[in-house]
Amino acid sequence: MKTLEAIQAEINALGDVDLFGTKKEVNCLPEIMKDSEHILYLTSGLMDGTTWLIVCTEERIILLDKGMFFGMKQTEMSLDKINSISYNKGLMLGSIEIWHGGARMIIENCTKESVKPFVDAVNNAIENRKNRSSEANVQKAVQNGPSTIDIADQLERLISMVEKGFLSQEEFETQKQKLLNS
Repeated sequence: MKTLEAIQAEINALGDVDLFGTKKEVNCLPEIMKDSEHILYLTSGLMDGTTWLIVCTEERIILLDKGMFFGMKQTEMSLDKINSISYNKGLMLGSIEIWHGGARMIIENCTKESVKPFVDAVNNAIENRKNRSSEANVQKAVQNGPSTIDIADQLERLISMVEKGFLSQEEFETQKQKLLNS
């Protein structure tokens, strides 16, 4: 489990971020975040009339609202499930709109200086996640590549067995179709 000091160090490394009214939520982050997760950006804003802490990590967006005296509401969205994210800037404040699945979340009253960096952090995290996924697919394709060479070797062995009389032409064709269809 991450310590509060480690999380505070990550927050301080981000520079000037908006944590208005979310000290209790920040104190809860060690219980919620995985050891492998790092804070890419965070901000605070209003949702359903209460102040929420909104955190972007490499894996998900975490929304926290710690009650005044007791209770805590937590919502999280995997970056894979986010359809789109956008922001609006007003004269003094901004808002963040997140579409995930068929649902829409609007976080209002964020400082206008924090909305663009937050949305950029989420978009970059989504892009990095897609790149890692496509790199993994390329690795699988490279690993599966030798199987086509393996099929060619097996076909050569089958031809050799036909030439030596161990297989009939009909058996060869059956085995060849099995290899090519696998």
